[in-house]
Amino acid sequence: MKNIILKYCLAIVCLAMQMSCSDDQNEHSPLSNDNSVPGQVTNITVTNLSGKSEINYALPDDDNLLYVKAIYKLDNGTDMEVKSSYYKKSLLIDGFAEAGPRDITLYSVSRNEVESDPVVVTINPKESPLFDIFRSLEVGPDFGGLFVEADNPDRTDIAILVMEKDDNGDWVTNGNSIYTSTNEIFRTIRGLDTLDYEFAFTIRDRFLNTSDTLFQTIKPIYETEIPRTQYSGYPLPGDAPTDDFGFGLDRLFDNNFRGWPRIYITDAAPPPPHAFTIDLGQEVKISRVKIWDYPQQTSSGFFYYWQFNMRKFEIWGSNSPNTNGSWDSWELLGTYEVIKPSGLPLTQQNNEDIEFAQDGFNWPIPITAPKYRYLRINNLENWAGSGRLAIAEMRVYGDTR
Repeated sequence: MKNIILKYCLAIVCLAMQMSCSDDQNEHSPLSNDNSVPGQVTNITVTNLSGKSEINYALPDDDNLLYVKAIYKLDNGTDMEVKSSYYKKSLLIDGFAEAGPRDITLYSVSRNEVESDPVVVTINPKESPLFDIFRSLEVGPDFGGLFVEADNPDRTDIAILVMEKDDNGDWVTNGNSIYTSTNEIFRTIRGLDTLDYEFAFTIRDRFLNTSDTLFQTIKPIYETEIPRTQYSGYPLPGDAPTDDFGFGLDRLFDNNFRGWPRIYITDAAPPPPHAFTIDLGQEVKISRVKIWDYPQQTSSGFFYYWQFNMRKFEIWGSNSPNTNGSWDSWELLGTYEVIKPSGLPLTQQNNEDIEFAQDGFNWPIPITAPKYRYLRINNLENWAGSGRLAIAEMRVYGDTR
């Protein structure tokens, strides 16, 4: 009996090995035994765009066709290959810098990787968007650093390379380069002294095409962080109360940037708008207010552009607030709106959105504004469409001299 069982087990093992070998052979065998040369694509039309062209075509009548591919070379010498399955009838030829005609070679490819005779198509892409972005580029001094601003209406993936000279006098990137695909680019680089700095700026796309270079000498404007230890809440009549869990104003300055449960959040019951007031401890020539949103957890992850985080709000200043809570003794310093860099819908965000929020939102105060001791923030609308607000952390910067 034992011999019968042993023979049975051996038979199963052998059968399994045969099936495995068969599967392995099938895996590496051609998709088809048809080695005929596929026909060429026909009825070709070209739509020329900025830095790219779309080629549309009719497929050959061939059941063995697998895909169509294009072979071409970029302006910087890079060899490119783009494929499109037999379900589609178009190819996007992308990555050009300068405008002008180029020859693209098309092949139909069978399931056996047999290529058709080549078809050469001339395309004439327009100038890459990176040059328009460069022409819109503006840089200049900001509080504690500099600003970089540009228009990117096509939301092209680009890098704005920020360069300084090294010890050998060569221009090298300094670690502050900006990587973005947002349409309205505005970034600040801070942490610099009030000295003259020589910078160079160039735009690069994902195909390593580069624009011209902008050279600029920039002297940052003085600012310092107002110590958080001298801030305090200054509740006024009409300001939004917190709920019963004690998420009070002191949590705005407790140096906890991660959020729950160390956040400031107003009670949902009072009608919008929701406001709060703080005392900076001294009069300050305020340059900016920096706010870190509360990263709210959902089943899909942590969202910053969501629920009770402020979306549209006002910042007011005063040196002698009316104790009745009226706005008569306050000056409006600015109306602000949080813009998601990606432009994605409410429940979606990309890495740029997350990095932008994690770094904190900087809200500039007009340089013409006088010194103020008290700040009042009035939340007009959160991401849920109501007035309730939540903030993880807040800092104020300016000149106390």
